[in-house]
Amino acid sequence: MYKIMITVRNRLGITKKCLRALYLHSKHKHQIYIYDNQTDHRLDEHFALYNKLLRQKRVAQVTFNTKQSTFNAFSKAVACNSFGKLHEMDPNKQKTRFLVFLDNDIIVTPGWDDILFKAWHDVDRHRLNNVKIIGQRPGGIKHIKKINEKIGGYSAIVGRLGGSALWCVRPNFFTDVGYLSLAQLVNLNKKHDQLYWKQLNVAAKGEQYILGLDCKLGIHCGAIAGSVCNALTKNRANEITFEEADNRIEGMNFDQFYKMIKDDKRLHKDW
Repeated sequence: MYKIMITVRNRLGITKKCLRALYLHSKHKHQIYIYDNQTDHRLDEHFALYNKLLRQKRVAQVTFNTKQSTFNAFSKAVACNSFGKLHEMDPNKQKTRFLVFLDNDIIVTPGWDDILFKAWHDVDRHRLNNVKIIGQRPGGIKHIKKINEKIGGYSAIVGRLGGSALWCVRPNFFTDVGYLSLAQLVNLNKKHDQLYWKQLNVAAKGEQYILGLDCKLGIHCGAIAGSVCNALTKNRANEITFEEADNRIEGMNFDQFYKMIKDDKRLHKDW
């Protein structure tokens, strides 16, 4: 069993596709924890979606965050800390194989979690103890070193940095690497990753801490769904809706949408 934290702010269309991909493309038992961070567009429709998911027992938790409950700090960091605290309170946490941090504009590929189960097995087997995260290449990973052994059936590298839109971390991540200081993130809409890079470097004793697989675990759809972080950073006063993109994505069924993103080269360049 594993747990997934999904962070959401508006963009209902891509959230639905993200959840549908998890339902269709996952092979192993998992729990989904949704953190809705200050959604202010199509709010009733978001409530309706979460109502349906809860009734169908498709999600373990839905948390609604506001500006007050996120202390005016970067909401993803607050959600991540909350997810970590909840996981650490779980009396059965030792049964959790790994944790996943997932942005709602990531569409996982068929069998993605099976690859991760095999990859962690190989990481442990080869005693790559400095590896705290598994992601995919390129995924923003720098300072890379090639691994001679196959990991999860794929060639792989280890490195530093890496974007957290799709991070698969060890179940002891929050005791080993720690939580983020929200005082450093007040009035910011980014820097979750940068602050974690510093902590990861310490936890890994200066060694490479992220492993990148040469396979596509998830397709990053920010280019077609819109980037909330970038929009907030550029103009924090405006409502972040991406209404046109949202309607276009929601207007397609999942098969149509998945074929489109699988064939869109823009979405595979950086991730």
